[in-house]
Amino acid sequence: MLGRASPPAAASLHNSRFVRMSDLVQTSTEGSVCTLRLNRPDKRNALNAGLVTALKGALDAAEDDDSLRTVVLTGTGSAFSAGADLSSLRAMREAGPTENQTDSRHLAELFRRIYQSSVPVIAKVNGHAIGGGCGLASVCDFAYASGGAKLGFTEVRIGFVPAIVMVFLRRKLGETQTRDLLLRGRLVDASRAAEMGLVTRVVPEDDLDEAVDALARELARETSGSAVALTKQMLARVPGMGLDEALDYAVQMNAFARGTKDCQAGIDAFLNDEDPPWKQDARG
Repeated sequence: MLGRASPPAAASLHNSRFVRMSDLVQTSTEGSVCTLRLNRPDKRNALNAGLVTALKGALDAAEDDDSLRTVVLTGTGSAFSAGADLSSLRAMREAGPTENQTDSRHLAELFRRIYQSSVPVIAKVNGHAIGGGCGLASVCDFAYASGGAKLGFTEVRIGFVPAIVMVFLRRKLGETQTRDLLLRGRLVDASRAAEMGLVTRVVPEDDLDEAVDALARELARETSGSAVALTKQMLARVPGMGLDEALDYAVQMNAFARGTKDCQAGIDAFLNDEDPPWKQDARG
């Protein structure tokens, strides 16, 4: 989805509007920030088909709420999302080709949805992120990780292929780091993950909530929702283009952006030495 053509409605980050909870994903909203919590703590928030479906639905609901400016994705319990559980592995082994392809496409659609979301998504990696869980963090726009977290893709160590995440990881890290992570199937600590570019920032466990909240505040207060959405669209599309095609696309997007309400309002505010509407809304 694209959307976000006009500044978001006024909202305070600390004005909690509602809390919705499902069995698999807990959803809470404070002001312009929606937090989604993976809720399978007994399974370390492993990504089975049910959780993927619930997460897709929660993301769609967040996209449809024009007052939201940021989505935070995290886990309940001690893990962010640590690998596949035994039941999922058994189902994978026993399923036929059609069932396995359907299940794989289900996960790919979730990753694509996060990657192309018009709203910035912040992964708050509160614990280990392994396999599909690490893939989930890697497709978010930002990933802040607790200092004690370990991350990685262990698929090749059980004879599996990290196929879906490879598409996104190759874009994110480049070939050298992607090969290092995927071919060795090792886990790395949060500091090493930051050095590789797998996560944005490492934060002490006690400071993680505050750091993510500060980033969400910055996005809501300092940036235009429509400009962020268009920038995200370009970031997703440009890597697949040749030079001439990319430049032509950039010219079209540049010209289109100039005519948006946010750009017009932002230029007027700058010329008049005033705050743009989104900054005023975040204060409201």
